[in-house]
Amino acid sequence: MDTPTDPKALYLELLIGCLSGTIYDDPPKGPWWDGKTFNPDSRTQGQDWPSRAHSMIGHHRLRNLWQLAERVLQERIPGDFIETGVWRGGACIFLQAVLKSNGCADRRIICADSFAGLPPPEEQLYPADAGDTHYQLEQLAIPVEVVRSNFEKYGLLNGNVEFLQGWFKDTLPTLSDRTFALIRLDGDMYSSTIEALQALYHRLSPGGFLVVDDYGAIPACKQAVTDFRESQKITNPIHEIDWTGVWWQKAQA
Repeated sequence: MDTPTDPKALYLELLIGCLSGTIYDDPPKGPWWDGKTFNPDSRTQGQDWPSRAHSMIGHHRLRNLWQLAERVLQERIPGDFIETGVWRGGACIFLQAVLKSNGCADRRIICADSFAGLPPPEEQLYPADAGDTHYQLEQLAIPVEVVRSNFEKYGLLNGNVEFLQGWFKDTLPTLSDRTFALIRLDGDMYSSTIEALQALYHRLSPGGFLVVDDYGAIPACKQAVTDFRESQKITNPIHEIDWTGVWWQKAQA
């Protein structure tokens, strides 16, 4: 990728390097990577878990958020931005940076998470989650105070950032009066994905964007997306971002 010369683009590209840890060779950490050395290609692709960096989604998925957020502003699509499953907050921090660098102060960033990891699978209700062990991974349980502090480190915490804490089945239905321009799902499991879709998609503005992080990596997540699209007769084409992330644009009314 050519080095940008525009100050806004320079800032956002630098932020991508900071959030992903690529500018300081942050080594991976987690159940599959402990003891391994930093691999820039893996980190760029979002194929490991950083030790200290604030995002694990890689450069391509961060740039996708940049592009879609810019389209929201250019096309004047009404609504706020929300991510369901924020980990250390990197994607939401980046969206806030995109808004601020465009002088936008009238949209909110909603960080929805349990801030205590993932729930145990409800196998009778969601058979696709049978045997899921995400709830056992302490690396995914990031307290809300840590995420809030991460926003502050970039100078990006203000009154436009909301933290919605709790299980999605309890918290997301409380947003029934909100309008969204961009929804990003990063809940890994069938349950987390379908609950977010059922609670939020009807609040997505026509022309708004739906992004799914785990579509290619986790079959249960892909199944939830497929089931929801079929039940709602959604035919808008799905676009690939990288090896796992996808997005589509909601049809105009």
